[in-house]
Amino acid sequence: MKKIAMLLLAATALTACSDEVGTESWCTKMRDKPKTEWTTDNALDFAQHCVLQDGVGSEQWCKGLKEKPKGEWTANEATSYTKHCIF
Repeated sequence: MKKIAMLLLAATALTACSDEVGTESWCTKMRDKPKTEWTTDNALDFAQHCVLQDGVGSEQWCKGLKEKPKGEWTANEATSYTKHCIF
């Protein structure tokens, strides 16, 4: 249990410095950023999280992930769920 808590704390600390891809604040920053400065990955992530789906951490995103079997979650999904949907 201590290892899991430390892992989550470390993951949160490492991601605290920048907006997480797919969050509402990230989507807002990307909307304000000139499209000429976007990378291909930025554009794909923006389309996936900000246009086609609810953003990471939104109520709908949390509900959808909660319904998904935990064995199918990626490490990023587990970290984001803990960060945005539990705390």
